[in-house]
This record gives sequence, structure tokens and C-alpha cells, in this order.
Amino acid sequence: MFMNSQAQATAQFKNAKQAKAAFAKFIIEANHPCLMAQTVFKKNQLRVRTYSDFGSEETAKKLLTDLEDYLANYDFESKDFFTFIATFNTTENYSEKHFEELLWKQLQNLHELDNQEWDETVSSNPADKDFSFSIAGKAFYIVGLHPNSSRKARQAPMPAIAFNLHEQFEKLREMGAYQKVRDTIRSRDEKLQGYINPMLEDFGEKNSEAKQYSGRAVDAKWKCPFHSNFSHN
Repeated sequence: MFMNSQAQATAQFKNAKQAKAAFAKFIIEANHPCLMAQTVFKKNQLRVRTYSDFGSEETAKKLLTDLEDYLANYDFESKDFFTFIATFNTTENYSEKHFEELLWKQLQNLHELDNQEWDETVSSNPADKDFSFSIAGKAFYIVGLHPNSSRKARQAPMPAIAFNLHEQFEKLREMGAYQKVRDTIRSRDEKLQGYINPMLEDFGEKNSEAKQYSGRAVDAKWKCPFHSNFSHN
């Protein structure tokens, strides 16, 4: 079962193996609403790495190297999902606001170190409805998770960032399965939480997906703290 978000504390894990095992319990044993997350864990189609100093430039250097290696070994011809999860080894019990601040700080530091062009299929403007975060020339949908998230589906046992390639969602569309999978996940999430996630919206609709990254509910006045070094495409 999912624990009450106010009662959960961040656990420490010595290495990526322990973090992966804890995450597997959160996804599989707790019957997580995201079916794709369940699939990648059950098939072991994921890479989990653990870092210290969440939000720091030093962590960004290690994370960027690992993401570049992940992309170099990714089979872009396959229809299978394969995801990358960065977990952060800390005992700090982040509030939603603090987690959001560190999430964007970590993404900003990643961007500053990345020497590749922004993925031309998405916008680099975080206020744009077609925005998606780009790393090493590839667009990613970012999912922030931590014990004190107000969304039960994001109450991971430790602070974490899931990096999901946008190409995977496009493949689902090509297969004609995107809408069915999306609707099933949203229905399961609503059943778990009691109400639908107010931040959910399909890519390219009215609002930027940047609002969804941290998991915190934000209003129309919210401004993304991320600044791209590229002229907005």
C-alpha cells in the first residue's frame, strides 16, 4: 500500500542495487497505476543509478555521463520501453516546494553541461505547449518522485527523477495504443488518489509539460525556473 505522504520519510540506500530493489517494491508490489512503469520493472528494461548532492553541478556531471551512455546503448528501433531513473541518496525530508526547486536546479545544471543541440522536435521554451526537456539532443519527459509528493503515484521511497524518452510515447501513437494506455493509467491513478491529477495534459495541448515534472500542483501564475541557452525553437 502507499503510505500517507505526511508520514513518509526518505530512506537511504547504499547503492543503485538497493535503490532499484526499493523502487521495484514501490512499482510492482504496490501495484503502481502506471502500467508502463510496471512493465519496465518486470522485464528489467531500465537503468537505475544513485547520486548524492541532489541539485548540484557535480551530480549533474555524473548524471549527464550516465544519460549519454544510456542513449548510446538505447535501441531506437525497438518498440519496447527502456527508462532511466536517477535516485538521490539523502536523509533530507523534502517538502514539495523544496523538491521542485532542487529538481529544476538539477535539470538546469544538466543543461549547462550539455554540449548537444536541443532536440529539434520539441521547444526549448518552458512556457511553450510544445516544450520538452532535451539532453544530448534527445527529448525527455521528466517525472519527479519523492516521499512527500501529494500524488500517491509519485511517493517513491527516495527522491528520484525518471527520464522517459519522448520517442517512446510517439511509438505508442504509431502503434495506435497511446490513447488506450493513457486512459487506463489515468483511471488507475484516479482510483488510487480519489481524484484525477489536475496537472495532467497531453503533450502539445494548452500548457507546457514543465508544469507536470515535479508533481506539485501549480496554478496559472507559476513560472518555470528553467532557462535554456538556445534561442527558443
